[in-house]
Amino acid sequence: MNHLKHVAIIMDGNGRWGIKHKKSRNLGHKAGLNTVEKIIRSSVKNKVKYLTLYAFSTENWKRPTNEINFLFNLLNDFIDQKINDFIKNKIKLKIIGNINPFKNKLKKKLKKSEQLTKKNNKLQVNLALNYGSKFELINAFKKISKNKKNINVKNIEKNLYTSSIPDPDILIRTGNTNRLSNFLLWQIAYSEIFFEKKLWPDFNENDYNIILKKFRKTKRNYGNI
Repeated sequence: MNHLKHVAIIMDGNGRWGIKHKKSRNLGHKAGLNTVEKIIRSSVKNKVKYLTLYAFSTENWKRPTNEINFLFNLLNDFIDQKINDFIKNKIKLKIIGNINPFKNKLKKKLKKSEQLTKKNNKLQVNLALNYGSKFELINAFKKISKNKKNINVKNIEKNLYTSSIPDPDILIRTGNTNRLSNFLLWQIAYSEIFFEKKLWPDFNENDYNIILKKFRKTKRNYGNI
């Protein structure tokens, strides 16, 4: 049976769910937060150690300003409402991505949340914010070059946002779309990938448990016969 440490998720379909049910993309994003809470709870139950959620990509800046503002307000409220739960339930929060363009107030809040939860060890939730895998890799190469180090696997991995995190065992993408969208391209080289038809707000603990069960029964070869 496969040992499961790290699950990464592309939470796709919020906007489409919102249009379909409420005629508003923003309400779809709000509904998607309920699923985030369920999957965090389920990850703790399943003894998953790392859960990486693709919350805002480098490409998401192309969206309408009101949608971007709504997403950041949601993030702000989520941190305010959940940080005490994270502390109580021994959940660690880590931000991966380039948060430099964010407003100072939000940046401080995210950094403070990381600080408050840094000793927690039941589950680590990695929130990918303004994250893009291509930018991450270019950034890693720049750091290696600046430090006059050799370009090799070890040095590249040391300079990624995920340097202290094991690669995902599983990548799940909801929303009936079969692509990777510039997410953890280096790290998912040998991850098992599950594309789920349901839109993210409709994805539930049962769907998640079915995927985890399938993974545990999968034979993993890592390039060997």
